[in-house]
Amino acid sequence: MNRSKPLALLAAALLVGGCSSLERSRSLASPDTPPKATAEQVCSICHGLDGNSINPNFPRLAGQQPAYFVAQMKQFRSHNRSDPAGAEYMWGLSRSLTDEQIAGLADYFAAKKPATPAVADATMQALVAEGQQIFEKGIEAANIPPCATCHGEKAKGNETFPRLADQHSDYLIKQLTVFQRTDERPEGSIMKTIAHELTPRNIEAVATYLQQVPAN
Repeated sequence: MNRSKPLALLAAALLVGGCSSLERSRSLASPDTPPKATAEQVCSICHGLDGNSINPNFPRLAGQQPAYFVAQMKQFRSHNRSDPAGAEYMWGLSRSLTDEQIAGLADYFAAKKPATPAVADATMQALVAEGQQIFEKGIEAANIPPCATCHGEKAKGNETFPRLADQHSDYLIKQLTVFQRTDERPEGSIMKTIAHELTPRNIEAVATYLQQVPAN
């Protein structure tokens, strides 16, 4: 009987050790937690296991430009990005992350394959066409340049300019409204100037177009 007690204690210790493994840890304060563990066990709650969120309140991160991702995470961490949803969810989550952890998460999501977007139905085709025109040609009368100038021909993004292809239209509408009406994203000074002249119809059109643009 006495011999079985040490074995039982050893088994319990191994079990506890397994449960606290960094490979299965939700600790954001430990720089030793692998990015994959953080992404799968924390970020996935809102953004999906592979970065393809299905909730339009949360942006899709799969295939996102790493430099843009890093910049936004640091904005959240420093509380410089204060749009309501971002402040509510991301200020606390980013607080303890190191630069190395943020870079690791950026690479993790950049490597994920974006999901195939849903094709807009027939009733939305006119709006999609309007949005495509704005994205590719801009609005000359309002002095609005083509979105593609910075975000790329297929909206894949370019380093510090985010990939917008297959992004939730609801999320894009909210962010364009933030740029247009507030100073909650101070790093987006270029977008504030551009978005200022967009009408609600313009915003809805370009967001609807981008949601159904294939990300590859």
